[in-house]
Amino acid sequence: MPRARSTRTVRQTAATPQDEGSGCLSGFMLVPLTVVIVSALLGTLAFHTSPISISPDAPPDSNPRSISPIFREEVLYWADSISRWASASNLDPNLVATIMQIESCGDPRALSSAGAMGLFQVMPFHFHTADNPYNPNTNAARGLAYLVRALEAANGDARLALAGYNGGIGVIQRGEWTWSAQTKRYVQYGLPIYQDAVNGVETSHALNEWYMRYGASLCRQAHQRLGLP
Repeated sequence: MPRARSTRTVRQTAATPQDEGSGCLSGFMLVPLTVVIVSALLGTLAFHTSPISISPDAPPDSNPRSISPIFREEVLYWADSISRWASASNLDPNLVATIMQIESCGDPRALSSAGAMGLFQVMPFHFHTADNPYNPNTNAARGLAYLVRALEAANGDARLALAGYNGGIGVIQRGEWTWSAQTKRYVQYGLPIYQDAVNGVETSHALNEWYMRYGASLCRQAHQRLGLP
């Protein structure tokens, strides 16, 4: 999600503080050792902030109901949580699931080389002082708040909102030829994945291609982190 620009969507929100939000870059970057160390320290914090009015200690329900079955099992693990988060933010749960799929593939401890953290790859400057960035509810609250802003700036256009989540809200008003290659790729895969989810298809070619080209390692990591068989 928005960040200092890398896994954008957590770039300025996945972007940079000056750019009104850069997005998240989740599945495309390597993690420097120093960032891993910081991540480990943050991971020792207690999960006690729930900005979306959901108890941070409430475990996700692994029984998917409101989102399309096209998503990877690591994302479907969070299905009920996604439904609650989406409802609390007045968002389409399939759009929320699409963001999570590309950003972290459901790994609550995902960390990008730009410092974007958690399920929605939120940049550090989007968190409050007392926040634990890796608390799923807290991470969702911060990331989805940015997504709401992106949708508002895009007048509800999901394609532009995806670009804004990854590259920063500022890109929404700029010509697409100015978008970074990463933001273009984010939209290239994100929009058709979302459309497939909404249209009720059984298999998403776009998601499968994203997985083969960019997401396999990310999803393997999420699979192990979640302890899935």
